[in-house]
Amino acid sequence: MLAERRHQLILQALRSDGTASVADLAGQLDASAATVRRDLLKLEADGLLTRVHGGAVVEEEQPSEEQPSEEQPPFDEAAGVRVAAKDAIAAHAAAMVEDGQSIILDSGTTVHRLALRLHGRRLTVITNNLAVYDELNGDDDIALMLLGGMVIRESRMLDGFMAEDNLRQVHADWLFMGACGLRPGGQVMDTTVAEVPARRAMISASDKVVLLADKSKFPGTGMVKICGPEDLHALVTDAPENDATCAALSEAGVRVIPTAHAR
Repeated sequence: MLAERRHQLILQALRSDGTASVADLAGQLDASAATVRRDLLKLEADGLLTRVHGGAVVEEEQPSEEQPSEEQPPFDEAAGVRVAAKDAIAAHAAAMVEDGQSIILDSGTTVHRLALRLHGRRLTVITNNLAVYDELNGDDDIALMLLGGMVIRESRMLDGFMAEDNLRQVHADWLFMGACGLRPGGQVMDTTVAEVPARRAMISASDKVVLLADKSKFPGTGMVKICGPEDLHALVTDAPENDATCAALSEAGVRVIPTAHAR
């Protein structure tokens, strides 16, 4: 069993029961106790659980009043929400890119809105976003690289270890990424454990990382940390300029770029 799948099953078991022993997890996963301990060390380092004597525990995340805890909506459903705000964010992001540069576009719907503004530009685009691929595939000005991996149909993306391996072989000037949520301290969050390794690989492959997040992502949803402020170059958002999270990111050295919707 792949490590990322074991990690997902471990977190599912902990969210269900709150705690689990190494012996119980080893039995459920058909893995050795040493393997489970290494998995717990990795998940604790990522801030996803706390190891205790003989096992691990995880605290249940409390949903906010504005954003009840729920599954992230499928791509097509999310794509039709807050379109004007996403377009304003995409316009600012497109202006950051110069012809001749290479960019990575992740699986978010706001990132897809950015792709709509890249037609006719002389760029290299690397993506696991099938909607971005469909949009740019016919544009001869754009050199297009589609990352490998398993097809996640609801999210219209490719993911898994093949995408991670592909990303180790490339370098980009920019990464434009979305998120499910943004914590007050500036931590960028996702709802799905399995999607995080590829996003971290995108960060490692890029010189500058730009987060595209409309105000519904403050705090949004997500139990899994993708990255912290130290990994971000800029945030483009329609959140109010006096928002506490924006202020925390700015203090951490992240360039916060407000759209017209934010003013």
